[in-house]
Amino acid sequence: MKKRVCNERGSFMIRRAINRLLLGMALCATAVLAVPSVPQISGGMSYVEAAGESISGNSTPTPKPPATDNNNNTETVTYNNDNNDNRIINDDDRADADEDLYYYMQSLEIRYHLDAKVMENLHNLFNSAVYYIANTDMTVAQLWSYVSSIKGQMESTAVANVTATTSEFLQVGDNWQTPTVSAGQQVAIVLPVINFGTEELNDLIIEPQTSTVVSEWPFEPDMTNYLQTEPFIPGNKTKEAAMENRREFTFIFTVRSDVMTGYYPLKFNVSYTKAGIRSENPAELTVYVQTIGKPGSGFIGGSGQETTGSKPRIVVTGFETNPAEVFAGDTFTLTIHVKNTAKDLAVTNVLFDMQAAAEGEDKTNTYSAFLPTSGASSVYMDSIAANTAADIIIEMTAKADLAQKPYVLDVNMKYDAGVMFDLTDKASVSIPISQESRFDTSIPEVVPTDITVGGQSNVMFSIYNTGKTTLYNVQVKFVADSIDEASAFVGNLQSGATGNVDVMLTGIAATMDDGTINMQISYEDDAGNVTTTEKPITLFVSEEFFDDMMMDGDMMMDGDMMMGEEGSQSKKGLIIAIIAVVVAAAVAGVIVFLQIRKKKKAAQLLAEDLADLDDN
Repeated sequence: MKKRVCNERGSFMIRRAINRLLLGMALCATAVLAVPSVPQISGGMSYVEAAGESISGNSTPTPKPPATDNNNNTETVTYNNDNNDNRIINDDDRADADEDLYYYMQSLEIRYHLDAKVMENLHNLFNSAVYYIANTDMTVAQLWSYVSSIKGQMESTAVANVTATTSEFLQVGDNWQTPTVSAGQQVAIVLPVINFGTEELNDLIIEPQTSTVVSEWPFEPDMTNYLQTEPFIPGNKTKEAAMENRREFTFIFTVRSDVMTGYYPLKFNVSYTKAGIRSENPAELTVYVQTIGKPGSGFIGGSGQETTGSKPRIVVTGFETNPAEVFAGDTFTLTIHVKNTAKDLAVTNVLFDMQAAAEGEDKTNTYSAFLPTSGASSVYMDSIAANTAADIIIEMTAKADLAQKPYVLDVNMKYDAGVMFDLTDKASVSIPISQESRFDTSIPEVVPTDITVGGQSNVMFSIYNTGKTTLYNVQVKFVADSIDEASAFVGNLQSGATGNVDVMLTGIAATMDDGTINMQISYEDDAGNVTTTEKPITLFVSEEFFDDMMMDGDMMMDGDMMMGEEGSQSKKGLIIAIIAVVVAAAVAGVIVFLQIRKKKKAAQLLAEDLADLDDN
């Protein structure tokens, strides 16, 4: 903004005297520095860059004169001027510009407490600018644009030796999302500021670093002051608390009509008071905004410099796999959707190179998570028209030993566009990989295998997690018409872990079939989906026969009394037979008990062997 620093006595003669004085200073500095002569231009001014010149061992930026082409024609840049003030500057305008630069230089000295060496560099830059202004014909708009660029160079020179303020506790909130805006659009930029420090910050002042240069700031400078304040931000001990106590500041901007396409950094200065001490230098927070300029408006690259013509950008808009769920060890078809975002320029000789993230515990045992089945990880396309989408299709195989998680696949792009060659872009997609859930069981032990109604049988076996995923909420249910339903909860089983089941089953009805009891083993995966597997065991339940035997015994006793001694001999034989059966049953029980102990010990040894194998 043009700023006049003069009073009622600032007559034309006084300003002319000041101008001559400054011009004389510039001429003296020119004689010392041997500044080359600057050709005059008519109606235009070149883009000004900082040039380094050795002065006492230090590099001091100096204004760069207008560039010329091979035909000695001066390169010009057209500036928008809302007041249509395109007249050629006079001595008054030059004096005003010199004064503005002089007072700006003084403000830098006070603001940054500059030493003599830095001030010497600033004076050299100021003198060169005064000399250029005094010897160059330009419009008023071009003059003040040049003054703005010199101020930027002065600022860079001033802060070159000043330690920057760290922003270790002031950060942009995680809820920030890079907005996309178009030329002429009015947008609201919401800046979330969080305090990671444990101490409260007071009297905050937030202000964006604006500029009138289109390659530095994408918005119209339609306000003189965007400053916002905040009384305090409390200290926090956790990230969650810092997010809850964040402060959001909304800035309303209008996108420039000549904005370039690309990503602009938006820098904000945050001044604050901490523990009663005011910050010497403001903290700097940076976010980005994606801009879409008009055709021919140019492209702003990573270096922040404008290029001639519109540079296209290829972006990844999405992807899909077939099958939709990819398991470790599976072969799948990957389709990546891309788009040429340029509005009026096609891309040619497009080469896509897919590189999966490296996996492995150390550098000597690393490998790619995905391997192309054809052996080549590149896909070539002749061209993609402007503002047109295309698909990349490649068949890949996931390594069989991948853990269950998403894996990153980088898409490196190289292409040509018009007269621009070997342009590059890079994008990434994350492909979720699943692992098959697997388990095995030992042979169930059912003791005894025959019970009567009301009797109980003990069922014991082990469950082994033989997969690479965790089995959650493992439980076993026993279901049949002949028993009372029973269940056992095992819990979570990590990969390679073993769970034991020990349940007593109670008979409630006589077996009417082949004695099959269904064991329903169920578990949940990471997403909470339940999987149930059935395995059979055999258990026979019979009716109680004790009353019948007693009744038979009574009848035999009555018969004995009637039959006399012959019946007595028969009764003795029956008693002997019963005793023999009881003894045989006892012996069988001891044998079964010993077998159970032996098998349980074998199952335990098997589980330990499986755990050792998994660890190896």
